Amino acid sequence: MLKIPPIANTRHVSGKCTETHVRKETTEKMNIDKSKILDNICYTELVYERINKKLKTNNSKPEIEKKLLEILKQTSKENFEKKGKNFYATNIENNIIVTINSNTFRIITVDRIVKK
Repeated sequence: MLKIPPIANTRHVSGKCTETHVRKETTEKMNIDKSKILDNICYTELVYERINKKLKTNNSKPEIEKKLLEILKQTSKENFEKKGKNFYATNIENNIIVTINSNTFRIITVDRIVKK
């Protein structure tokens, strides 16, 4: 009988093989092309509502786009970081973090920075 060694990152539970996901949260700050992000940002229809809800505003689509572009331009390159598949742009002056998909450059959400 052929004996097959266990696959890395798997464990057996009750006779079933289940994959365990060990996620390493790596943060990259070195190779972020801020100008590429600014040139390619885009939005979905739903994100406008999400932004207004999270920021407790009632801005139009053009107002949101203009304001976010201004904020991202103001944000220093050192405050852009990549974690997993997203970029996070932290703007202290405006008290927000903008989450951007690193593959599509689509704005995912905007969150207020919670001060502790």
